[in-house]
Amino acid sequence: MPPTLASLVHHSALKLTVRAGEDRLDVPVRWAHASELADPVPYMEGGELLLITALKLDVEDPEAMRRYVRRLVGAGVVGLGFAVGVHYEDIPEALVDVAEEEGLPLLEVPRRTPFLAISKAVSAAIAAEQYRAVTAGFAAQRELTRQALTAGPEGLLGALAGQVDGWAALYDASGAVVAVAPEWAERRAGRLVADVERLRDRPTPASAVVGGEDRVELHSLGTGRRARAALAVGTAAALGTAERYAVHSAIALLTLTTERSRPLYAAEQRIGAAVLRMLLAGECDHARAVAGDLYGGLLDAPFRLILAEAASASAARARMEGAVGAVSAAAAVEEVPEAGAEAVPVSPAGAAATRASGGGRGAGEGARRSGRGGVQGTAGPGAAAAGVAADVVRAAVVGGDSGGELLGQLVEVVEGAAARAGEPVLVVPDGERLVVLAVDGGAAVAACGEFAVALETARAAGRDPDSVGASSAGASASAAVGGSVEDEELVVGLSAPAGPIAAAAAYKQAEQALSVARRRGRCLVEHEELAAGSVLPLLGDDAVRAFADSLLRPLREHDATGRGDLVASLRAWLSRHGQWDAAAADLGVHRHTLRYRMRRVEEILGRSLDDPDVRMELWLALKATAAAGE
Repeated sequence: MPPTLASLVHHSALKLTVRAGEDRLDVPVRWAHASELADPVPYMEGGELLLITALKLDVEDPEAMRRYVRRLVGAGVVGLGFAVGVHYEDIPEALVDVAEEEGLPLLEVPRRTPFLAISKAVSAAIAAEQYRAVTAGFAAQRELTRQALTAGPEGLLGALAGQVDGWAALYDASGAVVAVAPEWAERRAGRLVADVERLRDRPTPASAVVGGEDRVELHSLGTGRRARAALAVGTAAALGTAERYAVHSAIALLTLTTERSRPLYAAEQRIGAAVLRMLLAGECDHARAVAGDLYGGLLDAPFRLILAEAASASAARARMEGAVGAVSAAAAVEEVPEAGAEAVPVSPAGAAATRASGGGRGAGEGARRSGRGGVQGTAGPGAAAAGVAADVVRAAVVGGDSGGELLGQLVEVVEGAAARAGEPVLVVPDGERLVVLAVDGGAAVAACGEFAVALETARAAGRDPDSVGASSAGASASAAVGGSVEDEELVVGLSAPAGPIAAAAAYKQAEQALSVARRRGRCLVEHEELAAGSVLPLLGDDAVRAFADSLLRPLREHDATGRGDLVASLRAWLSRHGQWDAAAADLGVHRHTLRYRMRRVEEILGRSLDDPDVRMELWLALKATAAAGE
C-alpha cells in the first residue's frame, strides 16, 4: 500500500510525534515537500506532507494560523510537519489548536531528523509501492493469460473479478451480455446495456465511468472503426495501480480474442467458402469431410439459407429486372434471377463449374463461422467475442457504401445471436451479397427477421430508428442506419428449411425470395410467403403496368371511338373461362355479339385467343390495370 502519515510516524528512524489530528493518520501521502513560503498553496497539487520551520510565519497569531491552515486544508495538504529546535523550541499552541480544529494532522519533527530524510522515506515507500504494483500487475497478466488460454473469456473474467475485488462483464457489439463473473453480478451487468450501446457509437478506443451501486468502468474492445465488444469492471472504489494493470491486461487479451490474424482468418474464409460451394454442387459428403467439427451440427440438421444483398447490387439488379416483360415479372416466383458476375462462385452453377474445372475463385473471397470450435466460439472457452465480428467482415464484404454498412451490421446481428445461443452459423461474403447458413428455428434466423423488421420500420417512419425497439437486432439496425434511412438499401431472401442434399434448392428459393423482396420494396421475404401468397401483388411493378398499358392500348383506343366495349367484353369472357353464354349474360348482350367482339380483339391485337399464353397475358394485363385503378 502507498505510504501514509501513520507509516511515517511508525518509521523508527524518523522519530516523528503526532501533535494534532491523530485520527486522520491513515491518509495516503503522495509526496513530502518543504516550503517556507507564507502561502505555498499555489505550488501544491494535493496529497502532500508539507514540512516547515516557520521562518516566515507568525505562528503565535491564532488568526494568522487559522487562515494559513485553512488554505492548506483547502489545497488538499494531508499533513503538516513542524521542525522544532530550529526557530522554535516547541510548536506554538496557536498552531496546535488551529490544526486540531481544522482536522489537519500536525507532526513534530525533531532537530536531528532532516527534512530530506522524510522526503527519502516517502519516495522509497512510493517506489516500493509502484514496484509491488508492477509485480502484481505482471502476476495478474500471467494469470489472466492462463485463464484466457485454458478457460476462455469466462475464466478470464473470473480472474479479473478476483484481481479487482469486484465483478466483470463482457458485451458483444449489439450491447448484449456475453459473459459475466461472478454470477451474482449478472443483473448489474444487464442494467448497463444502454451505456454500452452509447459507448459503442464512439470511435475506439473509448471508455466511460458509470456510477450506481458500484463504480463501473466501461471499455470498448477492438482495433477497427467500431467497437466489437465492451468490457465492464465494477468495483467499490477507484482502481489502484495493480488493479489498473489487470484491467489493461484484460482489455489487451480480449482484444486479441476478438481479432484474428490475417493468415488464419484467410484460411478460415477459404474453408467456409469451399464448404458452401460443395453443398451447392451436391457434394454433401465432401462438404462434411472438409467442415469437420468447425460448424457443429449445422450440416446434420435442417438449416435456412439466407441471401442478403447490398444497395449497389440491389439497384443494378432492379434496373436489369425492370426491363423484363410482364409475364416474367408476374411469374417471378417461378424463376431465378440471373446472378451477377460476383455471385457465380457460390451459386449452384458456379459450384458445378468449380467442380468441373477443379478450382476457381473463392466464394466471395471469404467466410465467417461461429459455433463449436469456430472463430468466435460459443458460450464455452474461446467465445470472447462470438457476435462481434462486424468490422473484419465488413471490410471483406463491402467497400463503404450504405448498403455495405447494413450488410456488416447484419453479420453482427446474426453472428451475435448465434453465439449467445451456442448455435453454429456459416457466413460467406459473395461480392455485394452475403450467404448465410443458419439453424432452422434458431436465434440467428430470428435475429435476422428482427433486424429486417427494425430496418423496414425505420425506413417507413423516415426517422432515426433508435426508437424502433429495444431488441439487440433492433439496436443493431439503429446503429447501422443512423439518421438517413431513406438512402439505405438492403434486401434479404430466406429459404424454406432444408438439409445438405437440398442446399442448391434452398439457394434457389432464397434467390426467388430476394427477387420478390427487391420488387416489393421489402427488406426481407421468406420463401414460404411466396408459396402461401398470391402472384397478384407482383403486378404492381412499373414494368408490368407499362406492359399492360402497351398491350391493351389498341383496345382502349378502339373503345374510345364508341364502336364497342372490347376491354369489358374481354374481361368478362376471360373471367368466365371462355364460356360464351355466361359471359354474354354478364354483359347483357347476345352471344353472337360477344363472338364478334372477341374476333375484333384478335384482329386488333394480332393474337389468337385460342393460345393459352395469350389468354394468360391478357388476363394479367387486365389485373394490372385494375390494380392501378385504370
